[in-house]
Amino acid sequence: MRLSRFAALTSSLLLAAGAALFGAGQAAAAQADFGYVALGDSYSSGVGAGNYDSASGNCKRTSRAYPALWAAAHSPQTFSFTACSGARTGDVLSGQLGPLNSGTDLVSITVGGNDAGFADVMTTCVLQSESTCVNRVNQAKAYVDTTLPGRLDQVYDAIDSRSPNARVVVIGYPRFYKLNGTCTTGLTEGERAAINGAADHLNTAIAKRAADHGFTFASVAGAFTGHEICSGAPWLHSVNWLNIGESYHPTAAGQSGGYLPAFTNAA
Repeated sequence: MRLSRFAALTSSLLLAAGAALFGAGQAAAAQADFGYVALGDSYSSGVGAGNYDSASGNCKRTSRAYPALWAAAHSPQTFSFTACSGARTGDVLSGQLGPLNSGTDLVSITVGGNDAGFADVMTTCVLQSESTCVNRVNQAKAYVDTTLPGRLDQVYDAIDSRSPNARVVVIGYPRFYKLNGTCTTGLTEGERAAINGAADHLNTAIAKRAADHGFTFASVAGAFTGHEICSGAPWLHSVNWLNIGESYHPTAAGQSGGYLPAFTNAA
């Protein structure tokens, strides 16, 4: 049974504080080691939030992403941030798992959207007809049904084998569009509804695989409701032809107001 290791960290810090208050000589000894590793794709690295760490190169990690925000607020003894823009399940397996070990207490991950062809779906829907868009969305959903579960299993098995004691939080993706209103994205209502439906379909598949591995799934769909593209206060970038890589990614407000609370509540 995977209990909250963050709860254990909080308890140990309270014990340390109590020891210091009552004059014990080595309060720091009461503090448990706590290691947090953040894996995944651009939704975890923080693409769209700006202020990217130049040392992370094309991975575009930022201090405004939810993993860095959580670490800054909770001060784990070790924090490894390996999430990378564009990552698919294979990239996580080949390049992100190095920091995991038996002492890792907490792991977060977003992955699966790139495997399902997220970027190509959005490009197709923006540039081509509604019927072509819907067909491409249906292809992506078929991939999610037939191929993605096995690839997620590979990632989740690898995390579990390297960090068997860790609490693993798998975080989903937001719905992109507010429906039933005026919108200047260039997409039809039918296209926007199809894309939202695909996000729900993907989240359902990810949640199922996470649960089957004993991991915790954290949804962000509720937090982003009212903050979709076409809403009055969007937390997602719409298509940006001058910076195409940030299109359809959370803003800094989306990271701090959407992803961070979802992760914190699950951790």
